[in-house]
Amino acid sequence: MEPILIYGFPLGSSMGLVAALEWLGKPYRLCRVDMLGEMREPSYARINARHETPALITDKGQVLTETMAIAEWLAARDDDRRISPDPLSVEADRMRQLMAFINSGFTGTFSPLWVALEMDPPRPALQAALREYGKEAVIERHDKLEAMVGDGPYLVGDRPTLADALFIGIARWLEFHEVAEPVRWPKLAALRTRLEADPAVIYATALESGDSVAGSGPFRGHVPLAEVIERFGS
Repeated sequence: MEPILIYGFPLGSSMGLVAALEWLGKPYRLCRVDMLGEMREPSYARINARHETPALITDKGQVLTETMAIAEWLAARDDDRRISPDPLSVEADRMRQLMAFINSGFTGTFSPLWVALEMDPPRPALQAALREYGKEAVIERHDKLEAMVGDGPYLVGDRPTLADALFIGIARWLEFHEVAEPVRWPKLAALRTRLEADPAVIYATALESGDSVAGSGPFRGHVPLAEVIERFGS
C-alpha cells in the first residue's frame, strides 16, 4: 500500500512534508485533518494519543508519529537521493543538524504565541506577556538560523532537501503572528521566496487550503480521517 501522511490545517507544520513527498516522487496518499476540530476529538487518540499532526501510516500499515521520525522514514526510502544526501556524507550531517534545530528550538519558540492565540477563556494580561515573550524568542531563533544558513540556494546543496521541507512548513508563522517582516533576515527571506515558488510547495499549500487542484504524479488522493482511524487506529 501507499503510505498515508496525516497532515493538519490551518497552517500546519506538516505542509512541508507534503512538499517533501512530492519531491520524493513515490506514490503516496494524504489525510487532511482540521487541527482545531477533528484532531481534538477523542477518536483521534487512536492515531496519536497526543492529538498532534503529522502522523504517517507506513506502507506496512504501522502508525508513525513525530516530524523527525517521519522525515527519517522518508530519507531511508530516498533511493535516488532526491530529498536527502548520502546518509554517511558531511552534507547529510548538516541536513540532520538543521532539521533538529528547526524542529526543536526554531519551531518551539512559536508555542507561547499559539497558546496566547488559542487561550479560552481569554486572560488578557497573560496573553500579552506570552506574546511579548514569544515574539522576542522567535526573533532570537531567526537570528540564529540566519547565521547558520550558507551561501547556497537551499539549506543543503543546490536542491531542496528535508531540511527545507521542515523550514517552509513553519516559516509562514512569522507573518501570521505578526512578529516581524521577513526581510529582516535576508538569507531566510531569499530561501522562502525560492521555496514558495517551487511547484511542490505551491501544490502542498493548495491542498492544505482545501483547493481543488489537478493531481500530481505521485499523489494518489485523500483518505477520510474516519477511514484511517477505523483501519489503522490502535
